[in-house]
Amino acid sequence: QVKVVDSGGGLVRSGDALRLSCVVTGRTFRDFAMGWFRQTPGKERMFVGDINWRGSVTTYTDSVKGRFTISRDNAKDTVYLQMDHLQTEDTAVYYCAAKYSGAIDYDYWGQGVQVTVSS
Repeated sequence: QVKVVDSGGGLVRSGDALRLSCVVTGRTFRDFAMGWFRQTPGKERMFVGDINWRGSVTTYTDSVKGRFTISRDNAKDTVYLQMDHLQTEDTAVYYCAAKYSGAIDYDYWGQGVQVTVSS
């Protein structure tokens, strides 16, 4: 059984940095491409970025380019979302997700962590 567990959320000030982590268990981590999403109340879950199984290719939504960095450590079955220069509009619940490499849809989701950025 695949399990995805996010961690690392919290309350920070505008301009601060925060790192989220996500551990995948139950299957070989290298089988998965990993993504990060975020959601605010009343809105759809939005794509933040993703990383391929090897960690060699990342993509980001425009609003976080240059501020957020996704990386992974396949030896630790963990993917990270480093968020720098946080802005109040980054406030959301952040979700980690896993999909089999080459798949379109994400099959496994974390429980979500709250990130709140105050001005």
